[in-house]
Amino acid sequence: MSHDPLAAPRAYLASLVRSIPDHPKPGILFRDVTTVLKDPRGFRLTIDLLVQRYVGAGIQKVVGIEARGFVFGAALAHQIGAGFVPARKPGKLPGPRFGVDYALEYGTDRLEMHDDAIEAGDRVLVADDLIATGGTALAGVELVRRAGGVVVEACFLVDLPELGGAKRVEAAGVKTFSLIDFEGH
Repeated sequence: MSHDPLAAPRAYLASLVRSIPDHPKPGILFRDVTTVLKDPRGFRLTIDLLVQRYVGAGIQKVVGIEARGFVFGAALAHQIGAGFVPARKPGKLPGPRFGVDYALEYGTDRLEMHDDAIEAGDRVLVADDLIATGGTALAGVELVRRAGGVVVEACFLVDLPELGGAKRVEAAGVKTFSLIDFEGH
C-alpha cells in the first residue's frame, strides 16, 4: 500500500473549503476558497505545496486568472522567482491588450491580457483557484499561446473532476495539477 505524503495536508485544505449550495444559480454547489485564504496555515500550506512542485522548473511567468487566481498566482510567482501576469475580465487592463471569449458552466465571459505581458518562448504556469468545466483555464492557456508562450502546466487548489475541466485542459495538451478534489459540482 503506497503512502501519499500529501494526504494529511490535502485533507486539512479540503476541510477549509466552504460549500455554498445554489450559488451563483440553483443547482450549483459553489466551492468557496476564501475560507482557505483567511486561514493563515491553510494559505501558507497551499502556497508552500505549489512552490515545492514548481521551484526549479524554469517557470518565467505565472498567469493568474481573475480574481482568486491573482492571490495564488502572485504569491507563487514571488516564491519561485517568476514574473506575474494578470488575466483579467474585459476593460480592466489599461494598456494594449488582446482577449479570448469562453464558455462557463453558467454563462460566457472573456479574459484579456496585456500585449507585452509574455515574450515568445516564455515558460508559463497558469494558476487559478478552481477548475470546473475548464473553460476559464482553457482561455488562460489560449492567451499564453497567442502571446507565444509555452504553457508548462495549469495548477489549481481545487478540481471538480466530475465536470471534466482537467481532462479538457489535458486534451488541449496541457498538464494539470490540483491540491484537492471534490466530488460533485
